[in-house]
Amino acid sequence: MNTPVNAQRRRVLAAGAALATLPWWLKEALAADTPVMTRPIPHSGEPLPIIGIGTAIIFDFENDAEKFAERSKVIQALIAGGGSLIDTAHSYGRAEDRVGDIVARLGVRDKLFLATKYSFAQDKAAATASLQNSLRRLQTQRVDLMQAWNVRDEHYDFGLLREWKQQGLCRYVGMTTSNERAYEAIGKVLVREKPDFFQVNYSLGDRVAEERLLPAARDAGAAVLVNLPFGRNSLFRTAGKRPLPDFAAEFGAKTWAQFFLKFILSHPAVTAVIPGTDRPEYMIDNLQAGRGSMPDAAMRQRIVKYWETLG
Repeated sequence: MNTPVNAQRRRVLAAGAALATLPWWLKEALAADTPVMTRPIPHSGEPLPIIGIGTAIIFDFENDAEKFAERSKVIQALIAGGGSLIDTAHSYGRAEDRVGDIVARLGVRDKLFLATKYSFAQDKAAATASLQNSLRRLQTQRVDLMQAWNVRDEHYDFGLLREWKQQGLCRYVGMTTSNERAYEAIGKVLVREKPDFFQVNYSLGDRVAEERLLPAARDAGAAVLVNLPFGRNSLFRTAGKRPLPDFAAEFGAKTWAQFFLKFILSHPAVTAVIPGTDRPEYMIDNLQAGRGSMPDAAMRQRIVKYWETLG
C-alpha cells in the first residue's frame, strides 16, 4: 500500500540529488518559481516564450573551445529557463554553424524555435541555395522561421518564402529590419504581405518603431520580434553605475537588463525579444524579465520620462 508513496519519495530524492550535481548557472535557470511567459503567434495561436537570444557577432567564431563551451551553457540556460527562440542568419559569419553544432551536441533541436534569414534581394536560385546552406549549417531539415533580411524594397513580395513554407522547409515566414532608413519601404510590405513575423530594432533609447511599424504589425497580425533591445549596449552606457529608479520594483525589475527588456515587452504589439547573450548568467538575467508583471501604459510613460532625464 505504501509502494506508490515510497516510489514518489525516491523520485523526489533522486531529482534533488541530480539538481545538486548541476553547475550553478543551470541550477539557477531551473530554480525559477514561475515559467517564462509565452505569447501566441497571431497567425497560428502557437505559444512562443517571450525571451530568446540573437546570435550576431557572439556566435561568430571557430576553433575556440572556450567560446563553444560558454555558448553551449547559454543555450542550456535558455532551455532550462523555459525559453526556445534562437535567431541567427547566413550573414552572421559562422553563427549558423556554431548554433547547429551546439544544438546537435546537446541533442535539443526539438526544444528550440530556430529562426534564420536570407538576403531579400537574391534571385530565386541564390535564395534557394542560401536556404539549403542554412539548413545544412543548422543541421536540421526545416527551420521554424525563415526571414527576408533587412528588406529595403517596397515591392518585395513573399512568393518564394511562401513556396518554402508550403514545401515544409519552414513553418513560418517573416522579414526583418534594423535600419530606420528602411522603415517606409518595409512598412508598405508589412501592410501588403501580412507576414507571420516581423522583426525590428526597438529599445528604450530608440522608439521610432512605435510611431508606425509596431501598430502596422499588430494590424497585420504579425508576431513581432525585437532586435537590438539594448541599443548595441548604449543603454547600459547611459545608465552607467546608477542604481535602478525606485519605481522599477513596481514591475519587478531588479537589474538594468530587466528594466530595458520589460519596457519593450510591455508594448502590446511585441511578441518576443532577442538580445545577444554570451554568458549563461546574462541569459538567466534576461529570462527573469519574462516573468512577473509588466509596466502598464502609465508606467511606460513614467519610464520614458525618467530615461529622457538621463540623456
